Formats: sequence, structure tokens, C-alpha cells
Amino acid sequence: MTEKAEGRRQKAEGKAKQLSYFCLLLSAFCLFLSCARESRFLERSVTLSDHQYRYRVWLPPHYTKVHHWPVILFLHGSNERGDDNERQLTIGLAPALERFADRYKAIIVFPQCSFGQEWYGQMESQAMAALEISIREFHGDRRRVYLTGISMGASGAWYMARHRRRFAAVVPISGEVARDPTDLFPVEPPPDISRIVGAADPYAALAQEIGATPVWVFHGTKDDEVPVSESRSMVEALRRDGGRVSYTEYPGIGHDAWDLAYADAGMARWLFQQRMR
Repeated sequence: MTEKAEGRRQKAEGKAKQLSYFCLLLSAFCLFLSCARESRFLERSVTLSDHQYRYRVWLPPHYTKVHHWPVILFLHGSNERGDDNERQLTIGLAPALERFADRYKAIIVFPQCSFGQEWYGQMESQAMAALEISIREFHGDRRRVYLTGISMGASGAWYMARHRRRFAAVVPISGEVARDPTDLFPVEPPPDISRIVGAADPYAALAQEIGATPVWVFHGTKDDEVPVSESRSMVEALRRDGGRVSYTEYPGIGHDAWDLAYADAGMARWLFQQRMR
């Protein structure tokens, strides 16, 4: 091989190496952008009274700390209780995010209620603590903090709505307010909740606590776990008290009305339009 030919060969190899290196950098950059676009669940924990509670935080696609984000606190139902920090992602809002991530451009906090507990007392405290930490860590907008829950979590959302200056809107799905006398609380509720559930008309008592906080309620007519009359009675009480309430009732749908509710594009739009006054 002549010197000239050898020079051409070396030059060609050099260009090939440069091209290969450029392609490698481009692939890495595209992978980085792809990861940045993906939504993700993060693991976090909070310690209260020497007990650690784990929770998850969902960050939406294209999340960045450049601006403030809406924040949603989601309360799961009774079957998702535990301490694995996973069950709360199996039903309700988390599965809906797989299909409708672009509708929920918000930070979403998923605490987990312990076995044998419900969303009041220490469980309410750990959920509110997880919410507060997430607002600070992920640059949440305090004027756009929302609360939603399903089944047992919807009952928790109803009771937590008594903190009327905390949430810009509340979405309870398939939840009860007045318990059957034979269905005892697993742990003694705090005095403010005891006053509500022990009132002659617990719906009216809670409606007064909720005040003007916007609420959108969902329930199925064929719910055989929580009677649809629970949502109807609560909605009626809010309307009598001048509350800002919307109600969607699904004919022929059972307890899992949340699948339809979280798939409702109108509900998502309405939610993010609400702001703390």
C-alpha cells in the first residue's frame, strides 16, 4: 500500500471514529431526554412519633422545578392498607396515570394507611406530613393543593375536607360519611371528627365544616359496599348550606366508580381550575 493510500485509510478511520463517538453522544442525549419526559414514582418517608411511614410521589412528564406545580393528595381504600409502599399504587389514581398522564400535570402524593387503621388521627397526620414535605421538596403551588380518595380514602377525604383553608378542591369517590352503628371505628377518632359523626345530622355538621371548598362527588348507583345514599345525602347537605358542589352518579356502576371518575377529562380540567382564594 502506498503512503498516499495509507493516509486515506487512516483519515477514513478517523472520521468513522468521530461519527461513532457523535452517534454515541446523540444516543445518550436522546436517552436523557426520554427519561426526563417519563413520569415516575419516587419513594419517600416521614417519621412521626418515632414511627416511619413510607409514601410515594409521582412526578409528571416534563417535571422541572422552574415553576410551581399543582399538588394532589390521594387516599387509597381499605384493601390497599399495609407498609409495603406499593399497594396504594394498584387501584384508583395511580393506574389512571398510565393512560392519562398528560391530564394530571401535577405532583401526586400517595401515602399508605397502616393495617387496622383508617384515614384519621395518626394516619391523617402522616398523610398531611407527606403532603407538606412534597410541596416543599418538589416546588408545589400552595394555592393549588387538591384532595381525592376512593372508598375508605373517600371517607378520609370527606373528613379531611374540614380543613377548609388547606385544599383548593376535594374529589371523594364512593365514600361514606355516616357509619353504621355496628361498624365501629378501629381507633377512637379525634374530637373534631367525633363531633361530626356523633351529630344528629352528620352530613349537615360536615357541610358546615367544609364551607365553600369546591367538591365534586362521584358514586355508582349499584355500589353494594357503600350505599349511593351516602353521597346523595352529603351533596344535599352541601347544597342546603350553600356549598360549591358537583355530583356525578353512574347508573349501573358498582363500588369501583373511580375508574370512570379519574378517566373523566372534564373532572381533571375542573380540578386544576380551582385555586385557594
